[in-house]
Amino acid sequence: MDRLTSMAVFVRVAEKGSFAATAAELSLSPTMIANHVRALEMQVGASLLDRTTRRHKLTEIGAAYLERCRDVLASVHAADHLAEVLRAVPQGTLRVSAPVSWGAHRLVPVIGDYMAVHAKVKVELSLNDRVVDLGEEGFDCGVRSGTLTDERLIARPLRRARMLAAASPGYLARRGTPREPQELEDHVLLAFSAWGRDHVWRFTRSGETVQVPVRGPLVTNNGQALLTAARAGMGVVVQSDALLEPAVAAGDLVQLFPEWSLPTRPIHIVRLPEARPSAKLRTFVDFVVARLGDAPERHSGVSG
Repeated sequence: MDRLTSMAVFVRVAEKGSFAATAAELSLSPTMIANHVRALEMQVGASLLDRTTRRHKLTEIGAAYLERCRDVLASVHAADHLAEVLRAVPQGTLRVSAPVSWGAHRLVPVIGDYMAVHAKVKVELSLNDRVVDLGEEGFDCGVRSGTLTDERLIARPLRRARMLAAASPGYLARRGTPREPQELEDHVLLAFSAWGRDHVWRFTRSGETVQVPVRGPLVTNNGQALLTAARAGMGVVVQSDALLEPAVAAGDLVQLFPEWSLPTRPIHIVRLPEARPSAKLRTFVDFVVARLGDAPERHSGVSG
Protein backbone atom coordinates (compact mmCIF):
# COMPACT_ATOMS: atom_id res chain seq x y z
CA MET A 1 0.00 0.00 0.00
CA ASP A 2 1.04 3.60 -0.56
CA ARG A 3 2.39 4.80 2.77
CA LEU A 4 1.28 8.41 2.34
CA THR A 5 -2.28 7.23 1.69
CA SER A 6 -2.10 4.99 4.75
CA MET A 7 -0.85 7.92 6.85
CA ALA A 8 -3.74 10.09 5.66
CA VAL A 9 -6.21 7.32 6.53
CA PHE A 10 -4.62 6.83 9.96
CA VAL A 11 -4.89 10.56 10.73
CA ARG A 12 -8.61 10.57 9.91
CA VAL A 13 -9.20 7.41 12.01
CA ALA A 14 -7.41 9.04 14.95
CA GLU A 15 -9.49 12.19 14.57
CA LYS A 16 -12.84 10.42 14.10
CA GLY A 17 -12.16 7.50 16.46
CA SER A 18 -13.88 4.99 14.19
CA PHE A 19 -13.08 2.83 11.18
CA ALA A 20 -16.70 2.98 10.07
CA ALA A 21 -16.93 6.78 10.22
CA THR A 22 -13.62 7.14 8.37
CA ALA A 23 -14.73 4.60 5.76
CA ALA A 24 -17.93 6.55 5.12
CA GLU A 25 -16.03 9.84 4.79
CA LEU A 26 -13.40 8.44 2.39
CA SER A 27 -15.81 6.18 0.44
CA LEU A 28 -13.81 3.09 1.38
CA SER A 29 -14.80 -0.11 3.12
CA PRO A 30 -14.07 -0.49 6.86
CA THR A 31 -11.88 -3.46 5.91
CA MET A 32 -9.76 -1.25 3.63
CA ILE A 33 -9.43 1.34 6.40
CA ALA A 34 -8.26 -1.37 8.77
CA ASN A 35 -5.78 -2.64 6.17
CA HIS A 36 -4.20 0.82 5.87
CA VAL A 37 -3.75 1.10 9.62
CA ARG A 38 -2.43 -2.46 9.84
CA ALA A 39 0.11 -1.71 7.11
CA LEU A 40 1.48 1.21 9.13
CA GLU A 41 1.63 -0.88 12.28
CA MET A 42 3.66 -3.49 10.40
CA GLN A 43 6.03 -0.76 9.22
CA VAL A 44 6.64 0.64 12.73
CA GLY A 45 6.41 -2.71 14.48
CA ALA A 46 3.92 -1.57 17.12
CA SER A 47 0.21 -1.00 17.65
CA LEU A 48 -1.01 2.49 16.87
CA LEU A 49 -4.62 2.10 18.05
CA ASP A 50 -6.21 0.45 21.04
CA ARG A 51 -9.06 -1.58 19.55
CA THR A 52 -10.40 -2.96 22.87
CA THR A 53 -12.89 -0.11 23.30
CA ARG A 54 -15.85 0.86 21.12
CA ARG A 55 -14.09 4.05 20.11
CA HIS A 56 -10.55 3.46 18.85
CA LYS A 57 -7.97 5.28 20.96
CA LEU A 58 -4.34 6.02 20.23
CA THR A 59 -1.63 4.06 21.95
CA GLU A 60 1.33 6.01 23.33
CA ILE A 61 3.32 5.19 20.18
CA GLY A 62 0.28 5.93 18.05
CA ALA A 63 -0.04 9.45 19.54
CA ALA A 64 3.60 10.24 18.79
CA TYR A 65 3.33 8.71 15.33
CA LEU A 66 0.18 10.74 14.61
CA GLU A 67 2.02 14.03 15.03
CA ARG A 68 4.79 12.91 12.68
CA CYS A 69 2.20 11.80 10.13
CA ARG A 70 0.62 15.24 10.27
CA ASP A 71 4.03 16.83 9.73
CA VAL A 72 4.74 14.57 6.73
CA LEU A 73 1.35 15.20 5.14
CA ALA A 74 1.70 18.95 5.68
CA SER A 75 5.12 18.86 3.97
CA VAL A 76 3.65 16.94 1.04
CA HIS A 77 0.83 19.45 0.76
CA ALA A 78 3.33 22.32 0.81
CA ALA A 79 5.42 20.64 -1.88
CA ASP A 80 2.33 20.12 -4.05
CA HIS A 81 1.36 23.75 -3.57
CA LEU A 82 4.86 24.91 -4.51
CA ALA A 83 4.73 22.81 -7.66
CA GLU A 84 1.39 24.39 -8.57
CA VAL A 85 2.83 27.87 -8.05
CA LEU A 86 5.87 27.06 -10.19
CA ARG A 87 3.59 25.73 -12.93
CA ALA A 88 1.45 28.84 -12.79
CA VAL A 89 4.08 31.60 -12.53
CA PRO A 90 7.11 31.71 -14.87
CA GLN A 91 10.16 31.60 -12.61
CA GLY A 92 13.45 29.78 -12.15
CA THR A 93 16.18 28.85 -14.60
CA LEU A 94 15.39 27.87 -18.18
CA ARG A 95 18.12 26.00 -20.09
CA VAL A 96 17.97 26.50 -23.87
CA SER A 97 20.10 25.09 -26.68
CA ALA A 98 20.38 26.65 -30.17
CA PRO A 99 22.66 26.68 -33.24
CA VAL A 100 25.49 29.20 -32.89
CA SER A 101 24.71 31.78 -35.59
CA TRP A 102 20.93 31.57 -35.41
CA GLY A 103 20.97 31.65 -31.64
CA ALA A 104 23.30 34.64 -31.42
CA HIS A 105 21.55 36.76 -34.04
CA ARG A 106 17.90 35.65 -33.94
CA LEU A 107 17.23 34.19 -30.50
CA VAL A 108 19.23 36.44 -28.16
CA PRO A 109 17.15 39.59 -28.87
CA VAL A 110 13.96 37.58 -28.29
CA ILE A 111 15.33 36.23 -25.00
CA GLY A 112 16.02 39.78 -23.89
CA ASP A 113 12.43 40.79 -24.59
CA TYR A 114 11.12 37.66 -22.86
CA MET A 115 13.10 38.32 -19.67
CA ALA A 116 11.90 41.93 -19.66
CA VAL A 117 8.34 40.55 -19.40
CA HIS A 118 9.16 37.62 -17.07
CA ALA A 119 11.71 39.04 -14.66
CA LYS A 120 11.73 35.94 -12.43
CA VAL A 121 13.10 33.71 -15.21
CA LYS A 122 16.82 33.30 -15.77
CA VAL A 123 17.83 31.88 -19.17
CA GLU A 124 20.95 29.79 -19.67
CA LEU A 125 21.59 29.73 -23.44
CA SER A 126 24.01 27.16 -24.86
CA LEU A 127 25.05 27.76 -28.47
CA ASN A 128 26.25 24.67 -30.29
CA ASP A 129 25.90 23.45 -33.87
CA ARG A 130 25.69 19.79 -32.85
CA VAL A 131 22.36 18.11 -32.07
CA VAL A 132 22.02 17.96 -28.30
CA ASP A 133 19.96 15.42 -26.37
CA LEU A 134 17.56 17.58 -24.36
CA GLY A 135 16.84 14.95 -21.73
CA GLU A 136 20.37 13.64 -21.28
CA GLU A 137 21.96 17.10 -21.17
CA GLY A 138 19.32 18.77 -19.04
CA PHE A 139 17.85 21.29 -21.48
CA ASP A 140 14.27 22.50 -21.18
CA CYS A 141 14.00 23.23 -24.90
CA GLY A 142 16.14 23.71 -27.97
CA VAL A 143 16.17 25.12 -31.47
CA ARG A 144 16.93 22.68 -34.28
CA SER A 145 18.02 23.55 -37.80
CA GLY A 146 17.27 21.07 -40.59
CA THR A 147 14.97 18.06 -40.77
CA LEU A 148 13.89 16.64 -37.41
CA THR A 149 14.45 12.94 -36.79
CA ASP A 150 13.56 12.50 -33.09
CA GLU A 151 9.86 11.57 -32.98
CA ARG A 152 9.71 11.97 -29.20
CA LEU A 153 9.91 15.73 -29.41
CA ILE A 154 7.12 18.28 -29.53
CA ALA A 155 8.10 20.70 -32.31
CA ARG A 156 6.89 24.21 -33.15
CA PRO A 157 8.00 25.42 -36.59
CA LEU A 158 9.65 28.81 -36.90
CA ARG A 159 10.46 30.81 -40.01
CA ARG A 160 12.75 28.91 -42.33
CA ALA A 161 16.35 30.07 -42.57
CA ARG A 162 17.31 31.55 -45.93
CA MET A 163 20.84 31.35 -47.26
CA LEU A 164 22.64 34.35 -48.78
CA ALA A 165 25.78 34.75 -50.86
CA ALA A 166 27.93 37.77 -50.05
CA ALA A 167 31.41 39.29 -50.22
CA SER A 168 33.05 42.43 -48.92
CA PRO A 169 33.27 45.64 -50.98
CA GLY A 170 37.07 45.39 -50.82
CA TYR A 171 37.11 41.87 -52.21
CA LEU A 172 34.73 42.79 -55.03
CA ALA A 173 36.85 45.83 -55.88
CA ARG A 174 39.90 43.58 -56.27
CA ARG A 175 38.31 40.58 -57.97
CA GLY A 176 35.28 42.09 -59.68
CA THR A 177 31.60 41.55 -58.90
CA PRO A 178 30.15 38.32 -60.33
CA ARG A 179 26.81 38.88 -62.07
CA GLU A 180 25.78 35.22 -62.39
CA PRO A 181 26.49 32.23 -60.09
CA GLN A 182 28.47 30.52 -62.89
CA GLU A 183 31.12 33.24 -62.54
CA LEU A 184 31.97 32.07 -59.02
CA GLU A 185 34.35 29.48 -60.47
CA ASP A 186 36.80 32.36 -60.90
CA HIS A 187 36.45 33.51 -57.28
CA VAL A 188 37.68 32.47 -53.85
CA LEU A 189 34.91 30.54 -52.06
CA LEU A 190 34.84 30.17 -48.27
CA ALA A 191 33.74 26.66 -47.29
CA PHE A 192 31.65 25.48 -44.34
CA SER A 193 32.90 22.04 -43.29
CA ALA A 194 29.56 21.08 -41.68
CA TRP A 195 28.09 20.83 -45.19
CA GLY A 196 30.55 18.14 -46.29
CA ARG A 197 33.76 17.89 -48.27
CA ASP A 198 32.08 17.86 -51.69
CA HIS A 199 29.46 20.47 -50.95
CA VAL A 200 28.02 22.59 -53.75
CA TRP A 201 26.08 25.84 -53.64
CA ARG A 202 22.77 25.41 -55.51
CA PHE A 203 21.32 28.59 -56.96
CA THR A 204 17.84 28.54 -58.55
CA ARG A 205 15.91 31.08 -60.60
CA SER A 206 12.72 30.52 -62.60
CA GLY A 207 13.28 26.77 -62.76
CA GLU A 208 16.97 27.09 -63.66
CA THR A 209 19.55 25.57 -61.29
CA VAL A 210 23.26 26.35 -61.15
CA GLN A 211 25.54 24.19 -58.98
CA VAL A 212 28.80 25.70 -57.83
CA PRO A 213 31.36 23.30 -56.26
CA VAL A 214 32.98 24.80 -53.16
CA ARG A 215 36.70 24.10 -53.10
CA GLY A 216 38.11 27.19 -51.48
CA PRO A 217 41.41 27.54 -49.60
CA LEU A 218 39.65 28.18 -46.25
CA VAL A 219 37.42 25.58 -44.63
CA THR A 220 35.95 26.03 -41.15
CA ASN A 221 33.17 24.58 -39.02
CA ASN A 222 32.10 27.94 -37.61
CA GLY A 223 29.77 30.40 -39.35
CA GLN A 224 31.05 33.36 -37.35
CA ALA A 225 34.58 32.60 -38.54
CA LEU A 226 33.33 32.59 -42.13
CA LEU A 227 31.67 35.97 -41.56
CA THR A 228 34.91 37.38 -40.18
CA ALA A 229 36.85 36.02 -43.16
CA ALA A 230 34.34 37.50 -45.62
CA ARG A 231 34.45 40.88 -43.88
CA ALA A 232 38.26 40.76 -44.15
CA GLY A 233 37.98 40.35 -47.91
CA MET A 234 39.13 36.74 -48.03
CA GLY A 235 36.40 35.50 -50.39
CA VAL A 236 32.73 34.82 -51.09
CA VAL A 237 30.62 33.31 -48.32
CA VAL A 238 27.26 31.52 -48.25
CA GLN A 239 25.61 31.42 -44.84
CA SER A 240 22.24 31.98 -43.20
CA ASP A 241 20.39 35.27 -43.36
CA ALA A 242 20.57 35.47 -39.56
CA LEU A 243 24.34 35.69 -39.78
CA LEU A 244 24.85 37.75 -42.94
CA GLU A 245 21.96 40.23 -43.02
CA PRO A 246 23.36 42.51 -40.25
CA ALA A 247 26.72 42.70 -42.08
CA VAL A 248 24.96 43.49 -45.37
CA ALA A 249 22.82 46.16 -43.68
CA ALA A 250 25.96 47.71 -42.17
CA GLY A 251 27.72 47.80 -45.53
CA ASP A 252 30.43 45.36 -44.45
CA LEU A 253 29.23 42.84 -47.06
CA VAL A 254 27.42 43.06 -50.37
CA GLN A 255 24.74 40.48 -51.16
CA LEU A 256 25.35 38.69 -54.45
CA PHE A 257 22.71 37.39 -56.85
CA PRO A 258 19.62 38.65 -54.96
CA GLU A 259 17.43 37.44 -57.83
CA TRP A 260 18.68 33.87 -57.30
CA SER A 261 17.59 31.62 -54.43
CA LEU A 262 19.61 29.24 -52.30
CA PRO A 263 18.02 26.33 -50.38
CA THR A 264 16.19 27.21 -47.18
CA ARG A 265 16.44 25.22 -43.95
CA PRO A 266 13.57 24.41 -41.57
CA ILE A 267 13.88 25.76 -38.04
CA HIS A 268 11.95 24.35 -35.05
CA ILE A 269 11.83 25.00 -31.35
CA VAL A 270 11.51 21.63 -29.63
CA ARG A 271 10.80 20.27 -26.17
CA LEU A 272 10.27 16.90 -24.54
CA PRO A 273 6.63 15.69 -24.35
CA GLU A 274 5.85 16.64 -20.75
CA ALA A 275 2.18 16.27 -19.85
CA ARG A 276 2.21 19.63 -18.06
CA PRO A 277 5.18 21.81 -19.03
CA SER A 278 6.24 24.41 -16.49
CA ALA A 279 5.05 27.99 -16.84
CA LYS A 280 8.54 29.19 -17.74
CA LEU A 281 8.84 26.61 -20.54
CA ARG A 282 5.32 27.09 -21.85
CA THR A 283 5.53 30.89 -21.93
CA PHE A 284 9.03 30.89 -23.43
CA VAL A 285 8.10 28.60 -26.30
CA ASP A 286 4.94 30.60 -26.98
CA PHE A 287 6.93 33.85 -26.89
CA VAL A 288 9.54 32.60 -29.36
CA VAL A 289 6.87 31.27 -31.72
CA ALA A 290 4.98 34.57 -31.55
CA ARG A 291 8.12 36.48 -32.49
CA LEU A 292 9.78 34.10 -34.94
CA GLY A 293 6.97 31.91 -36.28
CA ASP A 294 3.30 31.20 -35.70
CA ALA A 295 2.49 27.68 -37.00
CA PRO A 296 0.64 25.23 -34.65
CA GLU A 297 2.39 22.78 -32.33
CA ARG A 298 3.05 19.28 -33.62
CA HIS A 299 5.12 16.16 -33.03
CA SER A 300 8.45 16.14 -34.85
CA GLY A 301 7.63 12.95 -36.69
CA VAL A 302 5.40 14.84 -39.11
CA SER A 303 7.60 17.86 -39.63
CA GLY A 304 9.36 18.70 -42.82
